[in-house]
Amino acid sequence: MTHGHTTGTGTSPEPPGPYGTPYAGDTGVAPAPTPYTVPQQRTDGAAPTPAAARPGRDRYLDLLRSVALVRVVVYHLFGWAWLTVLFPSMGVMFALAGSLMARSLKRPAWSVIRGRVRRLLPPLWVFAVVVLALLFVSGWSPSKDPDQDGVWGLVNLLNYLVPIGAPPYPVDAGVLGPLESTWADETVGPLWYLRAYLWFVVASPLLLRLFRRAPWPTLLAPLGLTAIVGTGLVTIPGELGNAVTDFAVYGSCWVLGFAHHDGLLQQIPRYVSVSCASLVMAFGLWWASGHLGPAGWDLNEIPLADATWSFGFVVILLQYAPSWRELPGRLANWDGLVTLSNNRAVTIYLWHNMMIMATFPIIDLLYRLPFMESERAAAALDSTYTIWTFALVWPLIGLMILAVGWVEDLAAKRTPRLWPNGGAKRTTGGRGRSGAARGG
Repeated sequence: MTHGHTTGTGTSPEPPGPYGTPYAGDTGVAPAPTPYTVPQQRTDGAAPTPAAARPGRDRYLDLLRSVALVRVVVYHLFGWAWLTVLFPSMGVMFALAGSLMARSLKRPAWSVIRGRVRRLLPPLWVFAVVVLALLFVSGWSPSKDPDQDGVWGLVNLLNYLVPIGAPPYPVDAGVLGPLESTWADETVGPLWYLRAYLWFVVASPLLLRLFRRAPWPTLLAPLGLTAIVGTGLVTIPGELGNAVTDFAVYGSCWVLGFAHHDGLLQQIPRYVSVSCASLVMAFGLWWASGHLGPAGWDLNEIPLADATWSFGFVVILLQYAPSWRELPGRLANWDGLVTLSNNRAVTIYLWHNMMIMATFPIIDLLYRLPFMESERAAAALDSTYTIWTFALVWPLIGLMILAVGWVEDLAAKRTPRLWPNGGAKRTTGGRGRSGAARGG
């Protein structure tokens, strides 16, 4: 796919709660019974743990989302293709969001969709105001952009308000201060994820109904669609083609979230699901080996490989889901950061690429220091440049959380918080749903 999965600087909704894509949560109330009743005994000897019967926050899912976000930042920072194989973040985040969507749809569908859209749009609007201001200052005009077809460039600006399509921007936006000419592509390109998320949210009531009537066809249909539109067998031009391909590639992961919530995965013996998932993943790697592009093993550019690898990977992650109420052992030391990243997932995703670009001019200032005039000192900085970039981007993301993260609280109709890492809740020894929870 060529619409922004990789920026190359080298993808969360209803009652308050911490899950979601970059948007999420739940009411913490046990969901209504589903068509899938997990048996009392599992054939592999493991204790039954039906997802649908476990109320409250699941810190395992929170941890997965945090890892996925970190992987996205590192991938966009270094551009390492092998990261897409090591941990397919987009598939994981769509699956987690699908599970929460199934949980929320025990309420009227329209209220769930409206709540998720409400939590998504205000943070996007703040981001859009900054990006569009920078674009206009640089002299860009959507109506005069040859790539935007005149007046349609102005119409497409509406995608900055509601991302049903691709928001317009110039691939070469010109040098803007310390930012290179590709800054708009790097910054706006990843918004494909919000578009895909919105499509899934709107389609979820129908998808969930189909899944509960015909689970396996609904689960596997997106993989079949990917084999058609993601391999060139059928080509859909323009951004519509990109949107349909994204929907197909990650559709099975989204529906896997339904299966996890409804307990369908727990009905399958673990050795069967893991064996089948491994075969699907092996197919994905085999397909990728014969369709490597300029980015090599970057699965983001090989739709069918991305779909099958992500699908198998997510099956294994969800099949072994321990459903933690608290992070165990040494993982508890990361509880605050996990809570913070889940509460500010939208902010982190929207702003991380701009913060990556901001690290470069800041680090370049080090070359101006008096002791950096020697070739040895300059060479030492050159050899550790990426390390400094990695170290600096996280404080910059933290600054953006402080600066605009509170908009996520306003969007969720909560009291704004600057640093919602659950610290106050842990200090008072409280348990249950802390301020980290967001709903949807």
